[in-house]
Amino acid sequence: MGDSSSASYIHMVHHLIEECIVFNMSKEECMEALSKHANIKPVITSTVWKELEKENKEFFEMYSKSKKETMRDHHSTETNHVRTTDDHHHQN
Repeated sequence: MGDSSSASYIHMVHHLIEECIVFNMSKEECMEALSKHANIKPVITSTVWKELEKENKEFFEMYSKSKKETMRDHHSTETNHVRTTDDHHHQN
């Protein structure tokens, strides 16, 4: 690959990573999705993701924090649903 085609490829991966972020995907989920759907090697996605993290440190810190809070809230909701279901079963 020449320089311009390499830059174009990296720009495409960058764009696809941004799409993953729109869908609130983790780095690992993005690597898997791009490998499966766009035939991009996970090491390429990981490398571009890391460069984006360096260039946009504050954004990725907030993104990571937001993802952890979302996961915690989702887990809490699931736990409460299980408790409610269990309570309902025990009452019958």
